[in-house]
Amino acid sequence: MSPLPVLSHVQAAQLLNAKAGGQPTATVSPDLGLSETEVILGPDGVTFPSGRQLSWSNVEEIAATENACFAVEEHGLQRIQSFSRATNRFCSLMPTGSAPTVLIAGFPMHRIKDTDPYHDTLSKIRALRPIVGHVLDTATGLGYTAIEASRTADHVVTIELDPAVLDIARLNPWSRRLFDNPKITQVVGDSCEVVQTLDDGAFSRIIHDPPTVSLAGELYSGAFYGELFRVLARGGRLFHYMGDPNSSLGGRVAKGAMRRLRDAGFARVRPCPEAFGVVAYKE
Repeated sequence: MSPLPVLSHVQAAQLLNAKAGGQPTATVSPDLGLSETEVILGPDGVTFPSGRQLSWSNVEEIAATENACFAVEEHGLQRIQSFSRATNRFCSLMPTGSAPTVLIAGFPMHRIKDTDPYHDTLSKIRALRPIVGHVLDTATGLGYTAIEASRTADHVVTIELDPAVLDIARLNPWSRRLFDNPKITQVVGDSCEVVQTLDDGAFSRIIHDPPTVSLAGELYSGAFYGELFRVLARGGRLFHYMGDPNSSLGGRVAKGAMRRLRDAGFARVRPCPEAFGVVAYKE
């Protein structure tokens, strides 16, 4: 079965413009910019190559909603969002000019100012390269980090606390390789608890990209850093995303976190401002 078309206001606006121009067909992306396909424009709506149809009223609804993405189902639209029973927080998929981000309690889980989620992910990967051996990703989210790391790593273990976020990822076209890549193992659980079960020195690289301190303060604790140090192999590296180092909050978070990383045993902790984080080394 072909994946459901997923559209944002960007694609909806293109369809409405084509309709206004009297075009019988239009070329549009059915997966938030990853590919393009030709659709038929009829008096009642849009028909995709799979035969799935979308009414013009639904197209107008998508076009009027700039902060959401929609899956085109057999009998209408599904706004890609969920209320998490695990965290009591609302989650939704938000479009950008590139890969979408996920909003959790109103906070975007990727940088979207002067960049986009895809290039934000690439900056984190570059900070830690070469990505080799076994990699631990402590916060799956939409899976972008695990997907990119898996391109060169032997294997990636990625941990996600919230099943609701993974439900959103399953409908996100940019997350598909998270679910069909044999080099990625997904674990659902609290990273603080899961990491305690992992073997000493099991990973040559760790990518620690937690939510903000206000949402997940325990992932910035000295105790958790000690567990990350334990499971990191000698000679390995950790990338820790911390937020904008030039902001007052980001600066305070980075200062305290760098001190706790050193206390946990990391011999060298190097700021990586272009990726809004630090790289810590186990020597």
